[in-house]
Amino acid sequence: MKKNTLLFIALATQLFTFAQTHQEKVQETVSKSEIEGHIYFLADDLLQGRKTGTAENKIAASYLANTLRGYGVKPNPQTGTYYQPVPMEEVSPTTPFQLSINGEEQKRKVVLEARRMSLKTKAIFLGYGMEEDYAGQNVREKIVIVKGGNKKANDARSAFSLRSEKRELALKAGAAGIIELIEADYETWSFIDRNFNATKVQLAETDSKEVKGKNNLAYVWIQDAFGGLAKTYEKEAPQVQIKLGGKSSKAINSQNVVGIVEGTDPLLKNEYVVFTAHYDHVGTGKANAKGDKIYNGARDNAVGVTTVLSMAENLAKYPTKRSAIFLLLTAEEEGLLGSQFFVENPIVPLQQIVYCINSDNGGYNDTSIATVVGLERTTASRMFKDAASAFNLIAKGDPAPEQGLFDRSDNVNFARKGIPAPTYSLGFTAFDAEILKYYHQPADEAESLDFDYLHQFFSAYVLSGRMITDSESTPFWTKGDKYEAEGKKLYNK
Repeated sequence: MKKNTLLFIALATQLFTFAQTHQEKVQETVSKSEIEGHIYFLADDLLQGRKTGTAENKIAASYLANTLRGYGVKPNPQTGTYYQPVPMEEVSPTTPFQLSINGEEQKRKVVLEARRMSLKTKAIFLGYGMEEDYAGQNVREKIVIVKGGNKKANDARSAFSLRSEKRELALKAGAAGIIELIEADYETWSFIDRNFNATKVQLAETDSKEVKGKNNLAYVWIQDAFGGLAKTYEKEAPQVQIKLGGKSSKAINSQNVVGIVEGTDPLLKNEYVVFTAHYDHVGTGKANAKGDKIYNGARDNAVGVTTVLSMAENLAKYPTKRSAIFLLLTAEEEGLLGSQFFVENPIVPLQQIVYCINSDNGGYNDTSIATVVGLERTTASRMFKDAASAFNLIAKGDPAPEQGLFDRSDNVNFARKGIPAPTYSLGFTAFDAEILKYYHQPADEAESLDFDYLHQFFSAYVLSGRMITDSESTPFWTKGDKYEAEGKKLYNK
């Protein structure tokens, strides 16, 4: 009799679980108090802004790993732990760095790539430095001077996107170095100068041919605000004197935090939806008027991290047809490095990752909406809208397309591989004063958040994730999206 009673209770419980709607399952696991607990810890002064490579960043990673463990989420199958080590290095500005052209010292200059050299030589002007410009030219162990960008676009952004191609062409031709003339106004150049002439963190170089011997290359940018230098050097190649030291670097140990929940469907469990958010922030910096110098990063991105934890708790208790990867990323603030490393070193074959929902935030100024950057760019848009509506929110797309937000967070590294990857964000309608008040500021603390709104927001996010991971159809890019071709290539569509 006792055995039959226990069997009846077990069957009744199972039937109740199946009968529950996705929304009811979300409501059962998402609680305002738990949201508050996670965010208050991650944004505490104790963690000193969670800067990549610091002990406080590692404390945050440990907290996240143990939270996943507590939910019953399985660890990274490659390591047997909840970590994916991400080898990085902190690189200091190149010293010395001296450059004069026709006897005039160049003051507005940056090093993209260093090679130790001390050289005085006549340079070779090579147009834009594209493949056709090298035809018939002997540039072996010479310095080449090229114009920024190409014939179609010569702005700094275009020059930056072409740097790898120009580098490979110069290496193939045996050049010792490139001096690229960048047409940039003084505001743009100031940004370039701050970015390249400061200590930075990057993924550790593992391919020795990039950094040793004859395959190394000096690559320098100098400002040519109005194109005058290019016109002068095109007429007569100038005399160049350059003294360049090597880079100085030290290893940094950091890690992505990873967990997996297996799906329930015999076939669809081989497809994975990855839920991403970066847990690092910018650390400490200039003090505000109150003397606070800790940039706590409650919005950016303790909120995003906590959405992923909420998703993990829910799916661990109520799995869906597809499997899920929970990926909490390091070094987003250093240049999306954690996500870059993951897509190059995935823990499951990349073509099995069919969707990515990234969560990243700068702030909010409208508590009636959830902003999904890339909302209409994938076929899952209706699910995001329905999920938001279920919790009295409206899902809206990118309010500031001119800012290029889709390509500025960790989702873009997945998108470039072909994986549909919108970013789920707190509701904002513009980058106004309310956003800037907190974005990368000491004021971004947990007590400044509206947790009633966050409860709605988190619930809508988790419901979206459940609907997508449980859908019979696999979401994809909408027709004509710029990443659609990569998606077709990845999934053999």
